[in-house]
Amino acid sequence: MSSDSWPPPLKEWVAKCLGQITDMNRSEVQAELKQVISEAFAAHTLWTTDWAGVQLKRWRPQPSHALCCLSAEVMTSLMPKPPPVFNILKRKSLEAPMATSKKAKKAALKNAAAAAYAPDFNDQAALHRRAQRFQREHELEKTKHVRNGQASKASFYDGGMTTTRSGSATPDEPEGDPNVIDWDRYTIVGTSQEIFKDYLRLTSEPKPESIRPYAVLRKTLEELKERWKKGPKPTYPWICNQFKSLRQDLTVQRIKNEFTVRVYEIHARIALESNDMVEYNQCQSTLRSLYDLGIPGQVEEFTAYRILMLLHGRNRSELNLFVGQLTPRQKANKSVQHAFAVQRAQAMGNYVKLCELYNDAPFMGAYIMDHFIDRERIKAMMVITKAYRTISLDALKKKLGFDTLDDTRIFLSEHQITTFTNPNSPDTDKVLDCRPAIPEINRTFEEKYRKVTIRGAI
Repeated sequence: MSSDSWPPPLKEWVAKCLGQITDMNRSEVQAELKQVISEAFAAHTLWTTDWAGVQLKRWRPQPSHALCCLSAEVMTSLMPKPPPVFNILKRKSLEAPMATSKKAKKAALKNAAAAAYAPDFNDQAALHRRAQRFQREHELEKTKHVRNGQASKASFYDGGMTTTRSGSATPDEPEGDPNVIDWDRYTIVGTSQEIFKDYLRLTSEPKPESIRPYAVLRKTLEELKERWKKGPKPTYPWICNQFKSLRQDLTVQRIKNEFTVRVYEIHARIALESNDMVEYNQCQSTLRSLYDLGIPGQVEEFTAYRILMLLHGRNRSELNLFVGQLTPRQKANKSVQHAFAVQRAQAMGNYVKLCELYNDAPFMGAYIMDHFIDRERIKAMMVITKAYRTISLDALKKKLGFDTLDDTRIFLSEHQITTFTNPNSPDTDKVLDCRPAIPEINRTFEEKYRKVTIRGAI
């Protein structure tokens, strides 16, 4: 949960609370603040709570002090602890048994030292200066909000556009680094009316006349969809170039909404269809961050794709972590259930079931399985050749999930598996001699499939 997504009243309330803490009670106050904000975040009430009137669990009115801008009500946890009297501590330590542990002695010395440095809350001048400093920071925060004219990025979307602002520093943090780019300054609204535009990597500040506004970008997406659906299709390099340009214009204008999600989802599907895993992985990575913002989209579909990609990479630890974060709704989805079935079949070595799932994959799942189905088929051949002395080509077709005998023979030939007892016979009569094929199958697996290389992995 980033502070960028906090509403301004919450930031002001937190700043006021932090302005009253000292080194003596910092950890206790921060723990209370964290608990209250976490509960509000979980209940989705960050933007609906009247933070100006919120009191933490243990508030009580205190006598009025001339503290200028500080509130008359002070949290109990913000009140200073009664400083221990050093002389009493010394007398008690002398009365304690000589067998007192070293740990207890260290704790006593630590408390005595803390008492010596306890702040003097009667120093009205120091408190007045502290209050003025936090008031100046509050005014600066309000000025930034007026300049930006929008709330934080996860709050709402105005006309299909989202604006964001860099997170402001809390009173205990240093001022912003002037060497860090202030992206709010460079957020622009495009004016170009061109439907199509080539993608060029930005090397300088973008200019509005070269960026398409939101309304034009919507037209661009519709045109790209129509051209890809209707024949003759444009070449993939051209369509990919146009989608990257579209994504760039969205990024420059900091547009993050359902339209942005749809652009990345469509580009990801086209990339899968065209076997471009570099662009697919880039789209998938961005979609994960957009979904985390709560922007709706085809979350379950791309959740299934991610599971299949993790199975392709044989990344079990990350797969277990990712699956553990899924919601019951996501787990009940048909695409996700199919991905789970693939995982079980692969783990159990059930190659027959795995090949059936490959042929019945929903949506674009088969395009991802294309990248590891041959590896699983070779692993299946390692089992089959040890279990059979001979096996017909037709039986291999059924076990490995091929559509035709010709596809089966081509697969075996590409992996140097050609030890047929009757090589000159038609495919319907061909029989594989299993024992001589074992060394070649093992060698092929070691050379081609032992290591997994994922193009465009992020």
